[in-house]
Amino acid sequence: MEESERTIGRDEPAPAFELPATSGDSYSLDDFGEYEALLLVFTCNHCPYAKAKFDLLNDVAAEYDEVAVVGINSNDAEEYPEDSFDRMTELVRDGTIAYDAYLHDETQDVARDYGAVCTPDPFLFRNEGGPEEPRFLLSYHGRLDDALNPDDEASEFYVRQAIDSILAGEEVDLEFMPSRGCSIKWRDD
Repeated sequence: MEESERTIGRDEPAPAFELPATSGDSYSLDDFGEYEALLLVFTCNHCPYAKAKFDLLNDVAAEYDEVAVVGINSNDAEEYPEDSFDRMTELVRDGTIAYDAYLHDETQDVARDYGAVCTPDPFLFRNEGGPEEPRFLLSYHGRLDDALNPDDEASEFYVRQAIDSILAGEEVDLEFMPSRGCSIKWRDD
């Protein structure tokens, strides 16, 4: 088990990326410019901590039209075949994962840029630039909810509180609370 670390400060910009998605498209930050907020979650297909949050993330994606929910899988699929791009695509196709986009970070560069260390590791950004020139600034990084273990039942949903604050034009009044999950499975280079 690993806990997320604070690497991007509040109000700092989201590091740029260009990653392939299970849809066959490629996505960058600009592709989410129409949204008021962007929830990027470093996740995977096999970790029980990540799997325990699939439904919550699917619900957030369905409930909030103004928020893009984007999963990024950075795990080494050679060592962990369950995290392969093909398996990611299957999970999207069968409805297990229903995020706005599920992206593959094969080089693991994006996970490094964000300082992601575990699955899930959520980052919530507000868009201060609008659709033409989006500018995503960090508003919240930390736990999605208060269920710290895969079998726990959540009673408080920090991600919804943070999203509601952004959509109301308010500061997110949540301190950093490390997310908990399996470590990102880094390749041996």
